[in-house]
Amino acid sequence: MNPLLEDFDTPFQTAPFTLIQHQHYLPAMQEAIKRGQTEINAITSNSAAPTFENTILALEQSGQLLDQISSIFFNLNAAETDLEMQHLAKEISPLLTSYANDIMLDETLFKRIEQVYQNRAELILTVEDATLLEKTYKSFVRNGANLNEASKSRLREIDNQLSQLSLTFGENVLHETNNYALEITDAADLAGLPESLVEAAAQAAKEAGKENTWLFTLHLPSYIPFMTYAENRGLRQELYRAYASRGCQQNDHNNEAVVINIVKLRQERAQLLGFKTHADFVLQERMAESPGKVQDFLQDLLVYAKPVAETEWQNLTNYASQIGGPGALQRWDLSYYSEKLKKEKYAIDDEILKPYFPLEQVIAGVFAVSNKLYGLVYKESTEIQTYHPDVKVYEVEDEDGKHIGIFYCDFFPRPGKRNGAWMTSYRSQKKENGQDQRPHVAIVCNFTKPTASKPALLTFNEVRTLFHEFGHALHGLLANGTYASLSGTHVYWDFVELPSQVFENWTTEKESLDLFARHYQTNEPIPDELIQRLKQSTNFMAGYATLRQIGLARLDLAWHTIPAEQIADVFTFEQKALAETEILPLVPGTNTSCSFSHIFQGGYSSGYYSYKWAEVLDADAFEFFQEKGVFNKQTATLFRQHILSAGGSEPPMILYKRFRGKEPSPKALLKRNGLLKE
Repeated sequence: MNPLLEDFDTPFQTAPFTLIQHQHYLPAMQEAIKRGQTEINAITSNSAAPTFENTILALEQSGQLLDQISSIFFNLNAAETDLEMQHLAKEISPLLTSYANDIMLDETLFKRIEQVYQNRAELILTVEDATLLEKTYKSFVRNGANLNEASKSRLREIDNQLSQLSLTFGENVLHETNNYALEITDAADLAGLPESLVEAAAQAAKEAGKENTWLFTLHLPSYIPFMTYAENRGLRQELYRAYASRGCQQNDHNNEAVVINIVKLRQERAQLLGFKTHADFVLQERMAESPGKVQDFLQDLLVYAKPVAETEWQNLTNYASQIGGPGALQRWDLSYYSEKLKKEKYAIDDEILKPYFPLEQVIAGVFAVSNKLYGLVYKESTEIQTYHPDVKVYEVEDEDGKHIGIFYCDFFPRPGKRNGAWMTSYRSQKKENGQDQRPHVAIVCNFTKPTASKPALLTFNEVRTLFHEFGHALHGLLANGTYASLSGTHVYWDFVELPSQVFENWTTEKESLDLFARHYQTNEPIPDELIQRLKQSTNFMAGYATLRQIGLARLDLAWHTIPAEQIADVFTFEQKALAETEILPLVPGTNTSCSFSHIFQGGYSSGYYSYKWAEVLDADAFEFFQEKGVFNKQTATLFRQHILSAGGSEPPMILYKRFRGKEPSPKALLKRNGLLKE
């Protein structure tokens, strides 16, 4: 019996994690592919004339078993992987790529889709039906349906190679992250570090079988506070170099050739499909529409951000010099002196804030905020299976007790989990056969773990991250679409960050903080004066932070617009792409590209700009909330109806204008970040 092929006899048909073994995946995938192929054959062999129902809808409803199994496998390969899972991924990925290509390159199937599309003016379709038809037709064209046989064959080869290279890239970064530890045996080298970090490092050493030792790793809950507080500059440099050279050291986990090969294949694929570059291909289906518009958008931001960033850097250099620091600051000095200056200016730092943000209370906080806005109620479940003891799971209901969805959360780092934070889905929302299938969503993070003496106390950045990912989760949970491929987070990539980034705004609002920010020892609420200082400090180094995001977005765009044959090597290419946005000295032997998982492993290629693009939307949207009150039900209902529940049912600008009543203004973001004075 393979549990992946059985009906899930679990609460709400949740994944039966405790029953699934590694050996179940491959045969389940192979069987699901067979069933999917049978469903496609039923469409192509249908002798009836093509209709929306027998072709477009039938295609939308095909492959559901494969989608279910794939979501479980690839989610766990990111959150709870091991060598066997990674080997399986390399075996499974080509099968899935081949299956997807078999569908997209099926001439008979495409002719049926094309016929329905050409007759669309005569059909009686809902707005969602029309969007599904448009999306289906375009996806086939954009994936080679109009190519000749030789080009189709080459496209298959490229897609298989890209799926393998993406896995290799991610495995190399994970290995480099897991395989390094800074080992400290002299307590004097711990000077400046928070007690909680020292305790966690001692615990990590003990788990590694080392006595009288402290271990610091490249996982962010260890790396970031070490770089922020460690007085030993040499050790900060050592840790920085280890982090910034992941994937570009001369060893078996070097990603330089992987990056070059990915870029070359993406370019060749785009040109096969009639596009000048990979960025042109990607951006055709984005709000931004073209590389030129993205470049203009980033350039407009650069004009405001760079002068501010340069002033900030000069001020930081002067400050460091005044307090006995080095005359010329390096990258491993940035966090350390920034934190000192911020504390001096605003009398605030993470160590002052952390006691008010124990993880359990912050979770309760996001629940309380979403309850006040959207009436959601969360009930922890011990009946629903999880894939790791750290994972908690909740049933989500509305105010009337109606089931909304299932919410998993997985918060702590471990060797089998990749770095960073993300939201994902185990089951999408859809309406089929009169039933509203409710979603199963998860957020996965890497937060500071509890120690023997303290609960998990979050930095303010971790609080923002939790709110950010929870905003994505709300987008999934509150989905109310007909079709899975258009519901929830299935929207244009440069629109998907709006729900997450707008939700971050509640982390600095007094009305929100009063709901959950209490001292873990005294239960005293966070003082009003501390909230005020927190808000004032929000724009500290905002020019530099904006400049860095512009740089990353430009680097992404450079990789996917400049002809691959002009790329000599990763280091030279990156330095040239970042030249206009770099104000810190370069560090030989380090680069960003070889561990830039967003664009070489995740789905952000030619789309990293979307973080800043969505910030424009979020600043404009939150201005609307502020006008009426941050917990105003009418505004929340509009946001839920036209953004969170609507998914990708219509073009995003139409949905946004329904919510806001107008197009977004970039000035709201510039004003919020202190880059534009009113």
